[in-house]
Amino acid sequence: MNNPKPALLILEDGTRFEGLSFGYEGSTSGEVVFNTAMTGYPESLTDPSYEGQILVTTYPILGNYGVPPRREKDDVSEYYESSRIHCRAIVAQDYSWQHSHWQADRSLSEWLCEEKIPGIYGIDTRALTKHLRDKGSMLGKIIVEGAEDPGFYDPNKENLVAKVSCREVEYHGNGEKTVVLVDCGVKHNIIRCLTRRGVRVVLVPWDYDFNLIPYDGLFISNGPGNPDMVDTTVENIRKAMATGKPICGICMGNQLLSKAAGASTYKLKYGHRSHNQPVRQVGTDRCFITSQNHGFAVDSETLPPDWEPLFVNMNDGTNEGIRHKSLPYFSAQFHPEASSGPKDTEFLFDDFVKLL
Repeated sequence: MNNPKPALLILEDGTRFEGLSFGYEGSTSGEVVFNTAMTGYPESLTDPSYEGQILVTTYPILGNYGVPPRREKDDVSEYYESSRIHCRAIVAQDYSWQHSHWQADRSLSEWLCEEKIPGIYGIDTRALTKHLRDKGSMLGKIIVEGAEDPGFYDPNKENLVAKVSCREVEYHGNGEKTVVLVDCGVKHNIIRCLTRRGVRVVLVPWDYDFNLIPYDGLFISNGPGNPDMVDTTVENIRKAMATGKPICGICMGNQLLSKAAGASTYKLKYGHRSHNQPVRQVGTDRCFITSQNHGFAVDSETLPPDWEPLFVNMNDGTNEGIRHKSLPYFSAQFHPEASSGPKDTEFLFDDFVKLL
């Protein structure tokens, strides 16, 4: 066991939580959000949708199963959701300095040190989560003893999609049908889910004009931050809608497709970040348990007449997806490709590939 240094988590409203450091012994700041998932911290840490955020885990212990083996940068076959950690820090009630799992090749703390990401434990995460649920997501900073005060950093003032998107066109899989996948912060399991269904994926940067290349269907990925910062992608989607080719969006993709259709979005009080959000398919009694990670939502009341909600959140009634009433365009606010789960809605990939 290490000799952890004292550390502080300070919220922008002045609330302070005292804890101990693990991982990289440095200070950081960002937007403080919470996730209610019980497993999957390697997947969550590498999810680009957490760019600029300090992640609070409500499950009481981290690190008990270590971290899977390292992988090549371009490997999308397993374990992680991108090539690096995107959270600015992680917060836990307790940290296990001893890990045990047949896949683990190092500890969570060692991995955080490698990527220079601070962690803090010994925090009453129940009290912290209740505070965030009452006040809403807010900025925060972690200060490790002996390190400088980093000040507060607001990631929502930046175009986070531009920070996490690929820089060049990439190709994945083989197949007769070609799907353009717009990388707004894509999770690797979206690529896996598409290539497993026998399509060729052309991954393009967020601001790439994909209308200049031949394709059979368009897929818009998840991503971090404010959809109002991603107008270039919205304009390209709007051009694609004139072709009638199938379009599907996930998370940020739902918001960008909605904006291209003419709807508006807004920031949620504290967002949806968990693996257990109940979602109902509109017009049916079908309800699914879903994984989610977003701070903005679509205003269903602003959808044009030829569009309609496809899914609705059963906790707060917010929009969870849209569809066109006659053309092959649909989207989901949640993650049907969820890794580490649940996989209840992965059938949406089948629906999309059938449309091709």
